[in-house]
Amino acid sequence: MTQIKKIGLFTSGSDAPGMNAAIRAVIRTAIFNGVEVAGILRGFEGMINDDIQPLTTKSASNIIQRGGTILKASRSEEFKTVEGRNKAYATLQKHGIDALIALGGNGTIKGVKEFTEEHPDIKAIAVPCTIDNDLRGSDFTVGYDTAINTVIEAVDKIRETAESHDRLFIVEVMGADSGMIALRTGIGVGAESVMVPETKSNLEALYDRLDRGVKLRDKTSRIIMVAEGHEPGSAFQIGDALKERYPSYDIRVSILGHIQRGGKPTCMDRVLASLLGVAAVEALIKGRTGEMVGLIHNDITFTQFSQSVKHHLDVNAEFTRIVEMLSL
Repeated sequence: MTQIKKIGLFTSGSDAPGMNAAIRAVIRTAIFNGVEVAGILRGFEGMINDDIQPLTTKSASNIIQRGGTILKASRSEEFKTVEGRNKAYATLQKHGIDALIALGGNGTIKGVKEFTEEHPDIKAIAVPCTIDNDLRGSDFTVGYDTAINTVIEAVDKIRETAESHDRLFIVEVMGADSGMIALRTGIGVGAESVMVPETKSNLEALYDRLDRGVKLRDKTSRIIMVAEGHEPGSAFQIGDALKERYPSYDIRVSILGHIQRGGKPTCMDRVLASLLGVAAVEALIKGRTGEMVGLIHNDITFTQFSQSVKHHLDVNAEFTRIVEMLSL
């Protein structure tokens, strides 16, 4: 068992609902175990620029229900350089920080991996916090459940106006190279089609599905879910192609954008963040390092940084089969 004296806690990259719940869990678990916690503001930039403050139990008060992150988040070009990482290391040494807990996604884990390989005396555990749910090593990432529920609420409202005016709506959700949000919410809102970057779906297949819906039950309102990184192009480009093919259709495009990152975290995200925050601190105390903590089949698991970062996996075939069958 390794004696950790002070943990540096930070959030990096894009924010995700539930980050504050994870922050709360880390602070209180560390203090319960006699370990100090320092908050590194604005991620890797704060680590470089010495933007660090002590965290106490009071720091964790009344934050579990808040979206965003009280520690702020940013991206850092300087941290991508050896010189920048050396500055960050000097800052940690100055504050007596000998361990890190990183809350973030793919880029955050890559950055911590490189940093700890260069400075192995700093131990590190990552907590997966990203709405994209695109990390290997956890069934769900913190923020994903809140994001998909936000999408569901928005698209349910769009569906109502689509039916009132016999419109076809193309709804673009986040997921530059991950279709997890689009696919799951597509099933949840009863979309006629879902287009995600993991598949090679094409416009001809979309035309066939729309034609089939008209023939089978004369559908006059439709929802098409598109992940922002889907191959045929942006939602507006897909809309233009559909207008050319179906000039009589009333076609509208809705980009949900950053509302997917905001809002109060759901109960699922608060509980997941709490479980993983506790596990991260206890892992460091037990001497673990270089791993992302996750939850698989309701069991706490640990995955090496090199294996947890984003992988281009095949999309869930059962989900795509269900979308096609239920869109009739």
